[in-house]
Amino acid sequence: MFSPVFLLALQAFSVTGLPVEVRDSPVTLPMTRRLTFSNITDLLRHDEARLAAFGEYSTHGRRDADDSLFPVVPLSHANLGNAFTGYTVSVGIGNPLITYNLIVDSASAITWVGAGLPYLSRSGVDTGEPVAVNYRFGSFKGTMFQDEFHFGVRKLSIARLQIGVASTWEGVAVDGVLGIGPISSGLGALQNSPEATTPTVTERLAAQGSISRLVVGVFFQPVVSGIDNLGELTFGGTNPRRYLRPIIYTDVTTTAPSSRYWGINQRITYGDIEILASTAGVVDSGCTFLYLAIDAYERYQAVTGGTVNPANGLLQISLEQYRYLSPLKFHIGDRNYNLIPNAQIWPRCLNYNINGGDNDIFLIVKALATPTGAGYDFVNGYVFLQRFYTVFDSGIGRVAFARTKFTDADTN
Repeated sequence: MFSPVFLLALQAFSVTGLPVEVRDSPVTLPMTRRLTFSNITDLLRHDEARLAAFGEYSTHGRRDADDSLFPVVPLSHANLGNAFTGYTVSVGIGNPLITYNLIVDSASAITWVGAGLPYLSRSGVDTGEPVAVNYRFGSFKGTMFQDEFHFGVRKLSIARLQIGVASTWEGVAVDGVLGIGPISSGLGALQNSPEATTPTVTERLAAQGSISRLVVGVFFQPVVSGIDNLGELTFGGTNPRRYLRPIIYTDVTTTAPSSRYWGINQRITYGDIEILASTAGVVDSGCTFLYLAIDAYERYQAVTGGTVNPANGLLQISLEQYRYLSPLKFHIGDRNYNLIPNAQIWPRCLNYNINGGDNDIFLIVKALATPTGAGYDFVNGYVFLQRFYTVFDSGIGRVAFARTKFTDADTN
């Protein structure tokens, strides 16, 4: 499931007084999209199990006082095998150097391996510290090691990264997880020291001088039939080739439980009709759909005229209704970020995966189990992030977005 320290770069301001991105010497790495779900049931169960974890104190089992708001999904019900729709990055670990494919998880601070390829390094140092993470879509238990860690065939290296080595795991379809979440999302993982945190990959890169800022830039490419679905992960700054200026920051929300992750405040309108009043929620690369508090979802359903398709649980509209869709506007800070009508629908090249016909049109908005006011009233998942360049700044505690060439593209 989904950072103090170091020298911070000077903050620049645009003529409007809004903070904008400062580029220095970032390192950009490729990511690969994985679509490993066989049907819509697996995909929705994956998302719903992950959503349950956001309502807890952390991803490691401590819970809020009011469990009724965020019911915990038993792990046996959340073990989804190969149901996964995220991005992976290749890393090299240890000596002998072994290449692992890791899920990029914006809701977790812990990096670990061993779910696929075994950990066989002779250079690793066993710290003796037991570690456990429950993602609700899966889990792992093991021990923390310190070892060499390499991105991009030694293009970027960390001499002594704390890495979890799994002894048992469930529900993880690749070799492990690369955690790029805020450091607070790692609370509770160290079993002997539950109040302690583990230095993240971003923090270690900054501490050793490889990057000068605790910033991660993320670029996702929408699903396009016949084209490799690539992405990019940039440590220490952003990749200006991937976005259209400006990048504008907003502070991480102070509202729990969203504040424990990459949480922000936003308001949503459909055209000029308010769907969701300004409230707190989460930006998460690990969820596929856009999730709204149930009352906001019902307002969206009413204005679009969508009806729930019994075969997949998604809202379905006709071609005529699609032609009259209005932009879905996300009011974040002083800026608006719009999902055009095409961005609000499921990629039709993947309709066969969700029990749909070739020409069926399904909307990508789903409902949370709780009404507005729970402190966790939306999740901007992959369907949102694929349209905007996203920046996670753990040094200051803020998130940024910018338009890309895919923001207004008719890819779906």
